Amino acid sequence: MKATTIGKLTRLTVLGATMAAAFGAQADTDKVLNLYSARHYQTDEQLYGTFTKQTGIKINRIEADDAALLERLKGEGAKSPADVILMVDAARLAKADEAGLFQPVKSATLDARIPAKLHAASTNKGTDWYGFSTRARVIVYNKDKVDPKTVASYASLADPKHKGQVCTRSGSHPYMLSLVGALIARDGAAATTKWAEGMVANFARAPRGGDTDQIKAVATGECGVALANSYYYVRMARSDKPEDKALMSKVGFLWPDQAGAGTHVNVAGAGVAKHASNRDNAVKFLEYLASDEAQQYFANGNNEWPAVPTTKVDNPALASLGDFKAETVPIGTIAKNLPEAQRILDRAGYK
Repeated sequence: MKATTIGKLTRLTVLGATMAAAFGAQADTDKVLNLYSARHYQTDEQLYGTFTKQTGIKINRIEADDAALLERLKGEGAKSPADVILMVDAARLAKADEAGLFQPVKSATLDARIPAKLHAASTNKGTDWYGFSTRARVIVYNKDKVDPKTVASYASLADPKHKGQVCTRSGSHPYMLSLVGALIARDGAAATTKWAEGMVANFARAPRGGDTDQIKAVATGECGVALANSYYYVRMARSDKPEDKALMSKVGFLWPDQAGAGTHVNVAGAGVAKHASNRDNAVKFLEYLASDEAQQYFANGNNEWPAVPTTKVDNPALASLGDFKAETVPIGTIAKNLPEAQRILDRAGYK
């Protein structure tokens, strides 16, 4: 096990040993929060550090990709020391929820600040998870190869006129699954199946890489058009690196479906772990994530939009993108559609 300490924030990378053993007796103290996080953004350090300064609660954080965290949590079972589980996509939150890894929370603060469409469906027992930041699934295009008027919607990417031009992530990636889950809610399974088949027919290459890879492939002309999360685009647009500036000069950006159902929006969210031993601290942490201060960290640190609609943001790069019409499909509905989304993509041959 390797451990590094940043102020009062302990970041643990566990090699071989169980995470429960890594945290040890710390899980039972009054001033500890054990966070399992799929977020890997350096800018979040300040976010967590501020929580510790305000509350005196030390955060023990373990970072891994979502699949690894889910498997670890399932393996640990009731012995898991996790207090909060933080994921970065509705698809991932849904998988954790389906696996019974969250416990419902009743919080007047969270219910008042987080819009209902950005959290799991509430029951009389409470709510399993809440979204705390949002990101849009946008279209980027090569300025020299593609007329933006021809790619103004998600549906347009499946038009035969764009054969050999489209690039995306894998069809099994949560970002893709969440978009398809939203399209099912918006247009129905039959129309979404036809769209997926059209996308496959239009591929410039087999799906691969992350969102930054898609943007770079569009800039170099390997692809004419691609899908990417908004914060990846803003991150590259804000870069001071000459090579990034050169690439971004060749790429255009647009909000899909502004004349229709609106641009697909996803969330990063969190919930209290089912077996949390520091439950009160966990709820405090979730409520802190909904505070104006924390919401501003998401916006200014990682170029995401706050989930709390009244939060004021001072990020010129985000502001430069302008306002846009977002879809109204609840995140909980998208999550329920994920199994069907995967079946549609698999049948279409979306690798």
